Amino acid sequence: MKFIILAALVATVASQGYPKPQYPTPAYPAPAYPAPAYKAPAYPTPAYPSPSYKTPEYAPMPYSFNWAVKDDPSYNDYAHQETADDKGYVTGSYRTLLPDGRTQIVNYKADDYTGYVADVKYEGEAKEYKPAYKPAGYPSPAYPSPA
Repeated sequence: MKFIILAALVATVASQGYPKPQYPTPAYPAPAYPAPAYKAPAYPTPAYPSPSYKTPEYAPMPYSFNWAVKDDPSYNDYAHQETADDKGYVTGSYRTLLPDGRTQIVNYKADDYTGYVADVKYEGEAKEYKPAYKPAGYPSPAYPSPA
């Protein structure tokens, strides 16, 4: 009960806010600065003419590519495949092996109307990542042991 009364008292005091401090007005006049002694710079118009051509708009070019990396010693397993048609519609997928042992697979499509739309899936079961401890392979010191 005491806690509720204390909380209500604190809430009431906090809702009133702090009073705004009243600062005295300065006894001196505001400083008056003279006008600058230099005139504003006048920038000349450019000496070159405006371009009279427009950048051409090229139609989308169809293409297809894919690549993959599978390197077991370094645990790198990546792949990417993409195809585009002559209307600007792009489809593709990529996958990567995550540190927790799962494989992330992203299938996507993109065009000028819907933008980039991706479907992300995961294969495998997530495991706790524990890197294998390997002691450094430093040679023994070249100096003799103390006696």
